[in-house]
Amino acid sequence: MTASLTLVVLMAVLFGAGVSIMLERSLTRVLIGFLLVGNAVNILIYLMSGAPGLAPILGEGVDHDAISDPLPQAFVLTAIVINLGITAFMLALIYRSWWLAQLGAKGDLVDDEADIAEDAEEAADLIRSSAADDQAIQDLIDASDEEPDEDLELEASARDRDEEEAKP
Repeated sequence: MTASLTLVVLMAVLFGAGVSIMLERSLTRVLIGFLLVGNAVNILIYLMSGAPGLAPILGEGVDHDAISDPLPQAFVLTAIVINLGITAFMLALIYRSWWLAQLGAKGDLVDDEADIAEDAEEAADLIRSSAADDQAIQDLIDASDEEPDEDLELEASARDRDEEEAKP
């Protein structure tokens, strides 16, 4: 058996095993099958690249037929990056499905009840502190010895009348 025939057999075994494992219902097995198929595709691209040759750098005295094609190498690198990205996505899906399975019937609503109660308490505290601030300001105004400026009161009352008249 030559190296190429060995790689062809290995590629066929990886494709067959990968596809059969991908047909399982478990996401972990689907991920493993996807990884096997991805490696089989890399071997296929490598086999289709042809015989090895010189580095793809053109110079004086270099025969164009002796140069290896750099495109399959770029395809393999791209396939590796895509395989890594999809693997990360599948791992995120597997973790998310495991997390939801651990939660049971509650689902994603586990922390929502506590958050709603906490938000209601914060809003009530803000309303209480706002009312206390208003009362403190009013107490300071009542306790002050200054006489109210009648010009300012007249302007304020005129402005209030104008606003009321402008309302439909």
